[in-house]
Amino acid sequence: MGKLKIILTDSGAAAFCLLAALAAVSVLPPAMAMVGGAKPAAEAAGRSVVMLDGSRGTVCTATAIARDLLLTAAHCVMPGSDYKLLENPASRDAVLKDITRIERDPQFELKRLFAHLATADVALAKLAQPLPATIPPVPLDDATQPIAAGDSFAIAGYGVTVRGAERLDGVVRSATLVATGQPGTLQIRLVDPRTRGDTAGLGACTGDSGAPVFRNRGGALSIVGVVSWSTGPKLSAGCGGLTGVTPLTLYRPWIEKTAQALGSPLAH
Repeated sequence: MGKLKIILTDSGAAAFCLLAALAAVSVLPPAMAMVGGAKPAAEAAGRSVVMLDGSRGTVCTATAIARDLLLTAAHCVMPGSDYKLLENPASRDAVLKDITRIERDPQFELKRLFAHLATADVALAKLAQPLPATIPPVPLDDATQPIAAGDSFAIAGYGVTVRGAERLDGVVRSATLVATGQPGTLQIRLVDPRTRGDTAGLGACTGDSGAPVFRNRGGALSIVGVVSWSTGPKLSAGCGGLTGVTPLTLYRPWIEKTAQALGSPLAH
């Protein structure tokens, strides 16, 4: 695996953040952002995105890829905690739904992620009951079209609207970002096309770990990767600079094999 070359250090601390939120969900009126002013997700981008709640206070984003199967980041669902699907998180009628099994790609190494190395930050969560029809599964991208710098993608997640916020409002928000640098099968780096990562702009933040990265082909969405980390402007610590993505190209065979073993036919 190659290094995440965009990482800087500041007094020995990594200038990027893993985005699992240690924050409770609070029912609040919608605010502006993911970070940078992102608006609540449009129907297409937001319908299949859900929130995962961990017993140790972690909150992440996931996507339905089958009627009873969610795709998220491996660092969101580590051993030692229990995880639930939080349905209707922005409502006072929010309820927790059981997850019966968690599978992390066996190539994933948390130490590599903390050491700024690319790794298989991909996981699946099997639900006890199928999702309602209002949350349709989204297919994985077929990877027949290589990703190039300048390509546009949509991300959608439940993360905080302001870096450092202690609570989430339960609203899924989306942002359109573009690929920068040299995108490949180990990592994709996305930026707000208006700011290019030089000043604060749109981007993933705390709670957006595991969020889907959508490619839009003629109005049909497919998932090319999951959100893993972020930086602030000019590679500083925080959010609103780069959004780091683990692409699914190398890990799609594992996802397909695991989904089959779990009895969860993937969306096509």
